[in-house]
Amino acid sequence: MKILIIEDERDLAGLIAFNLEKEGYRTAVATDGRSGLDRVFSEKPDLVILDLMLPEISGIEICRAIRRNERCATIPVLMVTAKGEEIDKVVGFEVGADDYLVKPFSTRELLLRVKAILRRSSNEKPEAKVFRAGPVSIDTESHKVMSGGREITLTITEFKLLLTLMERIGRMQSREQLLSTVWGYSSDADTRTVDTHITRLRSKLGTAGDLIKTIRGFGYRMEVE
Repeated sequence: MKILIIEDERDLAGLIAFNLEKEGYRTAVATDGRSGLDRVFSEKPDLVILDLMLPEISGIEICRAIRRNERCATIPVLMVTAKGEEIDKVVGFEVGADDYLVKPFSTRELLLRVKAILRRSSNEKPEAKVFRAGPVSIDTESHKVMSGGREITLTITEFKLLLTLMERIGRMQSREQLLSTVWGYSSDADTRTVDTHITRLRSKLGTAGDLIKTIRGFGYRMEVE
């Protein structure tokens, strides 16, 4: 699998690449936003590790551009930044980042996040099934999601989140359960990750987003009236 690292701190980019290559990944490095985005479009890597603060084009704009591009919209993005405020994380998730790491971070934590993301986007397909909930359908074989008669594009994480809710329709899912099932994280991770992805998923589903109910103080449930 190929991982593109877009990071303007050359020493850090080299360190990340070195540790990923030790784990068997192929890597490429871009040190500014413009060349990084060009390489995303031309090389279509399996994962992008993306710094937030970059020269020429910011990480936020790069993430937006990836999600708007039909060929690259489902490429997983791990955002890496020194900005660890809550609002920065929310903005990162809102523009389509799959995960968010705050500098400084350990090599172990980086590798755990990378492996979790790549597991979610692996080519191993689940048993072919079509799930339906009201106007929403999800085909696990073709990876096609329909809502109200229109096809919608979801990131790998959004797809798995929706699939999890539809597989467990009518059953309450705590934020911790969703973090474990969708992200592969332990319960001590930041549950705001779940909330922000649910908000984005509802928006993409349009009026059908109302099928995802918030269970105050607990989590979420998908239900059909």
